[in-house]
Amino acid sequence: MQFKIDTKEKILIFRLEEAALDAKMAAELEKEVLGIPELTGLNLVLDLHSLQSADARALEAIFTVYQHRYDHGLSAAVTGLNKVLTAELSELHPEMLNIVPTESEAIDMVMMEDLERELLGDE
Repeated sequence: MQFKIDTKEKILIFRLEEAALDAKMAAELEKEVLGIPELTGLNLVLDLHSLQSADARALEAIFTVYQHRYDHGLSAAVTGLNKVLTAELSELHPEMLNIVPTESEAIDMVMMEDLERELLGDE
């Protein structure tokens, strides 16, 4: 599986460089993203602009990686999905709210959630 990672303050950006994700690659996606040592303590942006097709297992893997950040008190956002995959993912997981068109919007979204956690934690 081809991908690039980029770390910014409080955010790790995972850029998938594959056109299709099947069940086998879905398991690899989970393993790769969740196994990145630098991910510890960081919010996540999944940049899926290269992805053109994904089967049901792949969509579950995307949600698993996304939800993992929230389970650890952090944030995640998915960006770059085409309209078909956005609709499929939204239908399967309506609670997955952070699906945005651009990386910039994804970064803004996770940073705003991070700021909100900081402000609420101080009360």
